[in-house]
Amino acid sequence: MAPIELEGQLFHPSNVVRWLGYWFTPALTTTHHFRHRLSLAQAIFSFVKRLFSPGAGIRPFLCYRITNGLLLLILTYRADLLTPNTSALRSMHSFWHRVQRWTTNNFFSTPTSILSREACLSPIISYCRYKRQLAALRIACAPPTGNPVSARLPPSFPSLYAFRAQDSSRHLTRALSSVYHPLSWRMEVPSPPLRKHLPVDVLVHLTLPLQEGLTGFALVLHAPPPPGTQIPPLELMRKTYWAPRNRVMNMLLQDWAADAPTPPYYEYPPSLSPHPFMGLGKFVAGRIHQMRAEKS
Repeated sequence: MAPIELEGQLFHPSNVVRWLGYWFTPALTTTHHFRHRLSLAQAIFSFVKRLFSPGAGIRPFLCYRITNGLLLLILTYRADLLTPNTSALRSMHSFWHRVQRWTTNNFFSTPTSILSREACLSPIISYCRYKRQLAALRIACAPPTGNPVSARLPPSFPSLYAFRAQDSSRHLTRALSSVYHPLSWRMEVPSPPLRKHLPVDVLVHLTLPLQEGLTGFALVLHAPPPPGTQIPPLELMRKTYWAPRNRVMNMLLQDWAADAPTPPYYEYPPSLSPHPFMGLGKFVAGRIHQMRAEKS
């Protein structure tokens, strides 16, 4: 793009633009965004790590709280809408393994798949998929009158609210050939991906495994519905919302076991809750971690 001249000064366009914590590039790649998130997480981790020595310091349970409540949020910021590519995931996984080893005080010879289960911290690729499914569930359960993304859900999407806004993207593709016509949100992306979903269909496609046994997604309302609307009570919709949300949690554990398989001698299942012995001292808890991993 050509520079802009204002009062005799030239202003060249920036290659990277920041907006609400997102880092956008002209090619709309996510590499710069997650590289920036990784550098921020590494800086915070280097500061936190200086507070504790390898064999002493706070208990592993508190290390888990710091990791899960601080480092993970910084590292995966906006991962619910942006997907890291292969190179970004490789760097994020390398950093995450160091964090898991610091949390558990395990030896460097401990396999990374065992390390994640001992630290009760899922792999980054599984956690990013989990965040995207939660974002898709929030959009599916948000009222269209309050969320512009929910107002542009496909007309065939099972929602309790019939209102939909006009989607100009679907009207513009009616006269195109089948190759350029976007896929239905219910269809899988072919390989090679000759046809793709619309951006909103990419998100609602993630809700397909969550629709089993549901005739429609609940509406999470922050105020009582208008009188005369045929909407179930708020308490019933709240319970209906938590059913697919718990299903997303179970899918995270399944993806965790599939993405990071452990050796045959390790039989402990993945868990998102810290182990009871992580409340002991760091040295004693680290020895238990190492015995469970058969490295002590």
